[in-house]
Amino acid sequence: MSFPARLRVLLQLVPLVLLSGWSAVAGRAEVALAPLFTDGAVLQQGKSVPVWGTATSGERVHVSFAGQTASTVTDADGRWLVLLEPLAPTLTGADLVAEGSNTQTAHDVLVGEVWLCAGDEIFERPVAQAPDAAHTLAGAARPLIRQFTVPRTSAGASPAGRWQSATPGSLATFSAAGYSFARQLQPRLGVPIGIIQIAWARSTIAASLSPHTVATDPAAQATLASWRQTMADHPAARARYEAELAAWKAEAARHPSPLDQAAFLRKRPQPAPPLGPDDPAQPAALYSGMVSPIVPCALRGILWGQGQADALQPEAHGHFLAALIPSWRAAFGQDALPFYYVQLAEVRLATEAGNASAARLREAQQKALALPATGMAVSIDIGNSDASTHNTPEIGRRLALLARAATYHQPCDYTGPVFAGATREGSAMRVRFSHADTGLIAHDRPVQSLQLAGEDRRFYPAEGRLDGATLLVSSRQVPNPVAVRYAWTGAPGANLFNGSGLPAAPFRSDAW
Repeated sequence: MSFPARLRVLLQLVPLVLLSGWSAVAGRAEVALAPLFTDGAVLQQGKSVPVWGTATSGERVHVSFAGQTASTVTDADGRWLVLLEPLAPTLTGADLVAEGSNTQTAHDVLVGEVWLCAGDEIFERPVAQAPDAAHTLAGAARPLIRQFTVPRTSAGASPAGRWQSATPGSLATFSAAGYSFARQLQPRLGVPIGIIQIAWARSTIAASLSPHTVATDPAAQATLASWRQTMADHPAARARYEAELAAWKAEAARHPSPLDQAAFLRKRPQPAPPLGPDDPAQPAALYSGMVSPIVPCALRGILWGQGQADALQPEAHGHFLAALIPSWRAAFGQDALPFYYVQLAEVRLATEAGNASAARLREAQQKALALPATGMAVSIDIGNSDASTHNTPEIGRRLALLARAATYHQPCDYTGPVFAGATREGSAMRVRFSHADTGLIAHDRPVQSLQLAGEDRRFYPAEGRLDGATLLVSSRQVPNPVAVRYAWTGAPGANLFNGSGLPAAPFRSDAW
């Protein structure tokens, strides 16, 4: 797309950019840069860079940076946007200046690589809560890595946030996964790395759909109708929850010893509160409140991690992920924008059907790889079924491997073994993989969570024997196998890797 054509497209996006996050300007107003373009910002190198803000309606605004000046006139609501031509990377900060009836200056602005980190607790969990927090904070002086955190809001509030450099005083609040990603890339690329964090624990994928997707997608409309009914039922559901919680606390008090308490909790988990109006589940709410204010920022790519809240809705999640990727690319005006995402980690659900649903959700996520410029980081081996202990720095490292290989064309192993097929060999099934040239490894013990089924379609536990880049799977209970599965449950204890130490994704050879 030519430079003038891209400017026209982005100007058409301005009402969407500012509708939910910036109030219309009435009367006289000072020239103001959007929060994304304030002190310490990182701008994307090598691409035209939109810069926007507000001022008095009809005022001419000039924006200057790195020897360039771009001008425009604000619209009737006082909104303005200019487009800077592609910028070269910098290692020292410079001033970004917006001038009209007044002047606003953003100091110490760098040019490098900008990545958006979006989703749920995968990107919200801070460095301070990561497994290697003490070690990470001890080496925190990395001024060329910066983060902009978009505050939680579902819609309507004015956007805030500020850029921070990775220093001992600020790093503890950085996204652990985002910082790990940036730390892997920055010394290899030799340019600044900016991370924009948009994350909300326990958010659903529907909340991150664009308003246009919700308005035009029948499945999203059905989800919206369900949300509205849930909100209508919320007062009664809340009252039931309060009663159940009171009864649960009274019964828990009758089991004071630690052993009794543990046994009680296994039998009677604490009741979960019902979905409420403040939960990040309303379709398009998170997008309107947190994504819109940074559209159409110039990006190198998007990192996405979400799925735990959707574990019981695999088909809807897969459908929405396939819709979200192109819609976000369109919003940012970059059709080939890399989109690298995290497959659902371990999650232990209450029923067998729920655990099977989590396995199907991982499969639905894997199908999104059919879209161009996508990549998936497998996390089935990380942490345990308690999301608070997931190794988010390792997730960031695996995402960085994808970026290094696919975006920056640096030779590296970037994925674990990928199921490539299975064939019958006597009473066993031989499973073949791609990305297993370095061999297969079962960490700590024999390969776990294998299952075989015969013509009756009943699956039984199976054993696996590693044979170079293949896996031979057998079970005494299935003398004539026709299908094989691996890690096909919520929290399987998966332990199959390639020689590079990257895990195999869960798979199944059947379509039952």
